[in-house]
Amino acid sequence: MRYVIDPRPRDTQSRGVEPGYDATELRWPSQSLYKRPLTQSELTGPGGELRRRLPLIRGDLAGHGEKRAIGQLIHVRARIVDEDGVPVAGAVVEVWHCNAAGKYIHPNDSHDAPADPNFYGAARLVAGDTGLIELRTIKPGAYPVPDLIKRGARWWRPPHIHFSVWGRVWLSRLVTQMFFPGEPLNDVDPILNAIRDPEARGRCIARLSTEGSENALVYEYQMVVRGRKATPELA
Repeated sequence: MRYVIDPRPRDTQSRGVEPGYDATELRWPSQSLYKRPLTQSELTGPGGELRRRLPLIRGDLAGHGEKRAIGQLIHVRARIVDEDGVPVAGAVVEVWHCNAAGKYIHPNDSHDAPADPNFYGAARLVAGDTGLIELRTIKPGAYPVPDLIKRGARWWRPPHIHFSVWGRVWLSRLVTQMFFPGEPLNDVDPILNAIRDPEARGRCIARLSTEGSENALVYEYQMVVRGRKATPELA
């Protein structure tokens, strides 16, 4: 017997197809999903095996070359917890974002913003005993959405950082985006505002810490990997 998987909550998770954002229709299944028996590959954890296959990348994106990358230096302190607030120690976290000019280090990025030879834009980290990862990087810039430029639309994505988190088993994966407080583009971004519930949407926005380092702004962010207060999924 096959069981239809319940749809994601409409208020706390974005819909599969968002008006005005053409790419969501291509990323969303056209038919309902079905449950199937779980195998060993889904039920085993990513810890040692993932670290063996995928070596860790240092958490310093602000100095890929001999010189520091251009832009505002920031320090991100992100903590991964479960629905009870218990740290998910050993969680594997992948991070990626564009440079200060809004340019990704990717061949598909057609934005004419300049690349930065001292900035790489991706990291792979493992959460410590307190569920914490720390990242030294450059605050990403805003950029125009490629699939709407051809039609003359003026939609710019606000500064954000992508996170992909694997928990204790392969199935417990969260892909989301961290936004910055006080950004005017936050209020008009179709992706962020696809989260209808204001409280859930606020869980995607980092907090500027008053305990900044000497030469960098410090942002604190918490990702809840499951439960009613889970951080919304944002591709």
